[in-house]
Amino acid sequence: MRRFSLLISLLLMTSAAFAADPAVGVAEFTNETSAGWWSGGVGRDLAGMLSNELSNSGKFRVVERSKLDAVLGEQDLAESGRINKATRAKVGKVTGAKYLIFGNVSAFEENTKGTGGGVSFRGVSVGGKKQDAYLAIDLRVVDTTTGDVEFSRTVEARSSGGGVNVGLYRGGFGGNLSKHQNTPVGKAIRGVLIEAVDYLTCAMVDQGDCMDEYDAKEKSRKEKTKKSIKLD
Repeated sequence: MRRFSLLISLLLMTSAAFAADPAVGVAEFTNETSAGWWSGGVGRDLAGMLSNELSNSGKFRVVERSKLDAVLGEQDLAESGRINKATRAKVGKVTGAKYLIFGNVSAFEENTKGTGGGVSFRGVSVGGKKQDAYLAIDLRVVDTTTGDVEFSRTVEARSSGGGVNVGLYRGGFGGNLSKHQNTPVGKAIRGVLIEAVDYLTCAMVDQGDCMDEYDAKEKSRKEKTKKSIKLD
């Protein structure tokens, strides 16, 4: 009986170890807003930034972007009808990812207010205006084996310029988003990605009581959304 209990304990520990290190891939982000900072390559840039955050958390195994792109390209080709669906690549087996994460920019707001007395020196502007930015991203986590959506949530972040606008590029953001790194928009982007990683870590790895915080945030977000809707 003791040996049986020991075996069960080992199996549970092994299962927990695998559950604590899920293999994920991040698909290119999509956008439903009229955000001025969105351009052709931003969806790919955001996917890369989220992949980096997930990898740096130490809680996920992240599939290489090039490998994921090749598989998703095969899927798109199959959907076009130009390839036999019976022989097309299966996402889960080819990528090695148990889950694919999809992100969609669903809301963006930016407000700029003049404050007067602005000065500028060598590309750095101080004072003169205050900027606020709000960003929301809809996340979906899809099981590559079943095609089912296992987790979904809207995460959001707000950022304020506080009267200081740094217009000089100092590195950190790559690609199409580089010029937004030190702006309220850039801060909101980084904030929402960190919030996304925190949520995914809680939902997919830690689980348990940590979900109470995100359930409360989701309830608050929905209540604010309802209040902002005006019905004639």
